[in-house]
Amino acid sequence: MRTFVLLLQCQDQRGIVAKISDFILKHEGNIVTADQHSTDPQGGYFFIRIEFILESDRYSKKDLLASFDAIGKEFNAQWNFFDKAEHLRMGIFVSEPDHCLVDLLYLYNAGELKVKIPFVLSNYEKHRKVVSSYNIPFYYVPSDKNNRRESELLAYAQNSTDFLVLARYMLVLSPDFLKKYNKDIINIHHGFLPFFKGADPATCALKEGVKVIGATAHFVNNELDEGPIIAQEVENVSHKDTHNDLVQKGKNLEKRAIAAAVSGYLDYRIIKHENKTIVF
Repeated sequence: MRTFVLLLQCQDQRGIVAKISDFILKHEGNIVTADQHSTDPQGGYFFIRIEFILESDRYSKKDLLASFDAIGKEFNAQWNFFDKAEHLRMGIFVSEPDHCLVDLLYLYNAGELKVKIPFVLSNYEKHRKVVSSYNIPFYYVPSDKNNRRESELLAYAQNSTDFLVLARYMLVLSPDFLKKYNKDIINIHHGFLPFFKGADPATCALKEGVKVIGATAHFVNNELDEGPIIAQEVENVSHKDTHNDLVQKGKNLEKRAIAAAVSGYLDYRIIKHENKTIVF
């Protein structure tokens, strides 16, 4: 038994769900879950995620892709099939803060993230020990804002990964890198963006007496921290919280947000549309 996921988006119109269901039935499949959303049933945009199982090995993912092509063209849709048995390859870039890295490695080791990690790359050597303890290759590339060494980053990532996670990688990737890599990259804001920026946002938040802080995980695009949002986490704070309290709460929010984003991505629950996401 194999499990597949179909993600599809197109202009809303009659017959989409019926055609998809009939296609799965004709391929001897059984629908496990189905989630859909329409921005407006009268001329809006339609999104659907269907997870289904095939009992036999008669049809491969390649067969499904070829057979569904006519339906996709009929509805002028963007679509793809995913085999849940095929684990994606996730490269991790990280700078000095290690809380998101350590949490992702724990979830990976516990089997909660069904993924392959071909490497962890950092501009800080200190992460080598913890990464090596998981038997994952570690690459030290001493990049900084004056020399980002993007050709080296690309050489490690281009052919070995299906997507990248910036687990608090503190250097901005250039439009040229994004164009050449040409795959999804997930980033995490620190827990005080977008209102407080800079090296010590917790001090700014403490001074302003904020009551809520949050963290945002998003896809990377050419605009700094402006890519489509995948997951957000928030927490109430008060006058009782110290600077250290805010820092720790911010880290916890970042870990939760990036874990949720990666988990949703690996489970094929995310559809990008314009500059936002539909997350089923």
